Amino acid sequence: MPRPIQATIHTQGLRNNLERIRQRAPDARVWAVVKANAYGHGIERVFDGLRGADGFALLDLNEAQRVRDLGWRGPILLLEGAFELRDLELCSRLDLWHTVHCDAQIDMLAAHKTNVPHRVFLKMNSGMNRLGFAPQRYRSAWTRLNALPQVDEISLMTHFSDADGAKGVAEQMRVFTEFTHDLPGERTVSNSAATLRYAPDAMASDWVRPGIAVYGSAPDFPEHTAAQWGLQPTLTLAAKIIAVQDIAAGATVGYGSGFTAAGPMRIGVVACGYADGYPRICPTGTPVLVDGVRTRTVGRVSMDMITVDLGPTPSSGPGSEVTLWGRAVNGVVLPIDEVAASAATVGYELMCGLAQRVPVGVEA
Repeated sequence: MPRPIQATIHTQGLRNNLERIRQRAPDARVWAVVKANAYGHGIERVFDGLRGADGFALLDLNEAQRVRDLGWRGPILLLEGAFELRDLELCSRLDLWHTVHCDAQIDMLAAHKTNVPHRVFLKMNSGMNRLGFAPQRYRSAWTRLNALPQVDEISLMTHFSDADGAKGVAEQMRVFTEFTHDLPGERTVSNSAATLRYAPDAMASDWVRPGIAVYGSAPDFPEHTAAQWGLQPTLTLAAKIIAVQDIAAGATVGYGSGFTAAGPMRIGVVACGYADGYPRICPTGTPVLVDGVRTRTVGRVSMDMITVDLGPTPSSGPGSEVTLWGRAVNGVVLPIDEVAASAATVGYELMCGLAQRVPVGVEA
């Protein structure tokens, strides 16, 4: 029989989360961000749940081709734009909109031969200091683009560095507004955190770009949980107990004898490890659900196994379901953000790190 581990994509969770974004920004159109293979979920697997979006935003041409192959005829935005001149040929063929964040990309457009002008999103570096034109150079970049016959409509874009934290978005929004206030074109500024925390009152955005919120993770955890934002899990990782060990006080568990039992214990051995994408760094005490009941890991995470405390679930044993994150069969949810916090990381990384060897199913 196959190894007893399974990931499940929850289509209804995707639909719910997309609707929650619309409720927060009712006057904006919504990009569903599906970069990194839809945050590890698989573009083909999430498409049905996200086809209610107004467009798809992603990184590379292969992902764009896959979305078109699924039958999508609406807008697709390349968030980092073209990497070389020949990329623009495929942008023309696939009817892609694309970001312009540097002079080299304007030069590419000027050299591009096309009968159909491109829709571009001119990006400002308003304080993130990754991609984009400095505010003082933004208008001259816009003027260059506007003069090109290869360019049709120019939309205006920036990205927030601190929408999920105490610093907020006010200063970056002030900079963006100051240097774009009289320029024509649609605006897109809000990521997941900005949309949930500040829209619609604090900013006007013609398009919002939710990523992590679409996949059921709170962008500002632990200040807010996914449930507090009305988000549902979209990815469950579950496995089964394959063995049980009854150990005495003073016995140790796992490599390095990193856990010592304070008293007699029942330990469940679970068919999941870091080769499946479960973080090796997760310490003793990381939450798991056994048969839908909350308990904890004990000892080090191994390549193919973890060990869990069966004290809260004395009737559990081989074959019992262990939910590593997501929704258990009985409906109890273990937020991916809690597991990520135990590993000193974020839910994004756990989603994107799901290993290829884990079978994935889709729940309608």
